This record gives sequence, C-alpha cells and structure tokens, in this order.
Amino acid sequence: ADIHGVVHAGRADLVDAGPETALRWIADNTNPEGITGTLKEAVRGADVFIGVSAPNVLDGGDVAAMAEGAIVFALANPDPEVDPAVARQTAAVVATGRSDFPNQINNVLVFPGVFRGLLDAQSRTVDTGMMLAAAGALADVVTEDELNANYIIPSVFNPGATESVAAAVKRAALALRQA
Repeated sequence: ADIHGVVHAGRADLVDAGPETALRWIADNTNPEGITGTLKEAVRGADVFIGVSAPNVLDGGDVAAMAEGAIVFALANPDPEVDPAVARQTAAVVATGRSDFPNQINNVLVFPGVFRGLLDAQSRTVDTGMMLAAAGALADVVTEDELNANYIIPSVFNPGATESVAAAVKRAALALRQA
C-alpha cells in the first residue's frame, strides 16, 4: 500500500505506468490475491505488517483486527506507523525503528560488519548473496534461549553482531570471487 491505498494491477494510476516503474513492478509482482482498498482494510486478518512509510497510518484497532499472533514492523522514524506500545497490546511481536522500544530495526546493525567483511575479502562488489549472508548472521546472533517477543534482533550494542556479520559477508564475497 502507499498513500493512495493498496497497490494492485487494476489501480487507475497504474494504467499508463510502464513496466519499469516501481509501482507497476509492485503491482505485477506482489498482491497475488488482487486485494484492493485502503491500508486499514488490507491489514484486517493479515499475519504481518511491515511499514516503511509515514507516522500514525494505523491505530490499535487496526492491529487488533489483524490475525492472531500478528507481527508488526512499524519502521517509520521517529514516529512509526502505529504506536509500538499500542501495537504490543494485541500483536505477538512488534519491532520499530526507534531505540526506546525493544526490537529496534536499524541499519547500524549491519553496516560495520558488512563493510569489514567486504574489506577483509577485498571485494569490489556487493551482491544479494552477501546481503542474505549478513541477514542470516545477524539472525543467528540471537540464540534460541534468548529469542522472545521482545528480543528477535540483537541490540545495536551487541558486540557479536559486527563480528558475525563481517565473517559471513567475507565468506560470501570470497565464494563469489571463486565462482
């Protein structure tokens, strides 16, 4: 969804959009059910909401209308799409871009490790495999016994995150060079 509602192939503003436009790509490659309407309508019964847009586009009632055990990533910063404290009342897991709530999603979690890994491998390129390696390494920093609704991603202060990401990116970069 964007400011005009759910992105779908039949949306009027996409009729003349060329295949290279971002919204056309989204319409052609996502939303296979052909959902239309507003964001608030689209999240009803949804398992997951990932927001990277604007503050306060959802409220507690919208989150409560999601599926049981819903996951909410309200990442607009500094004001997320829904107040994380309100979302926590009914969502099973909530993450935000803000440092004053658990599960802060922040690019600083991977930047030092990605760059260290690229430098160590003397890589001149970055590919999807390296980024996936970084994501996997970051996820593995949180151990099974640490994992809970308030700790799905390590803190930006976790000393193991940078080292783990760097090693994974280096391995992926070296594998790409050898391929």
